[in-house]
Amino acid sequence: MSKDRFKLQPKLVEQTLAQLHERIDERFPGSGLGKVCAALHAISRDAERRSNWLGRPLYWLRMVALVMIAIILAALVGQFFLVNWTEDDSLAWPEFIQGMEAAVNELVLIMAGIFFMFTLENRYKRRKGLKAIHELRSIAHVIDMHQLTKDPERSQGKAYQATKSSPAVTLDSFQLRRYLDYCSELLALTGKIAAVYLNHFDDPVMVSSVNEVETLTTDLSRKIWQKIMILHSFEQDGLKGTEATGALAATVSEPPPAVKAVATQAGQQSA
Repeated sequence: MSKDRFKLQPKLVEQTLAQLHERIDERFPGSGLGKVCAALHAISRDAERRSNWLGRPLYWLRMVALVMIAIILAALVGQFFLVNWTEDDSLAWPEFIQGMEAAVNELVLIMAGIFFMFTLENRYKRRKGLKAIHELRSIAHVIDMHQLTKDPERSQGKAYQATKSSPAVTLDSFQLRRYLDYCSELLALTGKIAAVYLNHFDDPVMVSSVNEVETLTTDLSRKIWQKIMILHSFEQDGLKGTEATGALAATVSEPPPAVKAVATQAGQQSA
């Protein structure tokens, strides 16, 4: 079984975003949400390239690390040979303790330096990856700003006390529901782009950052779906009100069977 079978495919994410961009432009031409989708689409095109870069070894950085490690080890060996070893010198116990303490401290510093060089490539990639994840985190907040003033109550045409600073009502109930759906889809795709960076680079810090982005987009999408449910409840209430009005009109226009029977009997007696 191929290892890439269950990996997120960047090309499919890019195609989904391209189609979503067309849908937004067809429904809301020239809107700010469409521009945000276009920016996210551009980021998705770079996501595959960045993900592949994170998975490739950086040989030049590895060579730098190996050279630095070789210099550290050479300095250690050189220091060992520079010591003037003589058989006649006697070493007192306090001097021996001080020498061992200095040797241990130096050994710890050398091991820390070697570890730093060994992890240099991973930390360099991590910094690049976290920068890309931060870009997605920012665009998720931009998407949330676009739906912030979209109030379901105002789209119903209900009377409310507006002020000069109140946002203009430009969307009806259907258009608002579609707008909120598009925002929710954009947030979901933002989380998917973040997951693309883990295809070839499963660094623990990167995994934690991607999980934070997915949690953020899920929480923001939950707020949007609350508005959609409010719109749905308004539509259901309006439908029930229309059905009740129709039933009442039918009752008024046509009397019940019992009333019709009494009226017919009275007409026959009078005749």
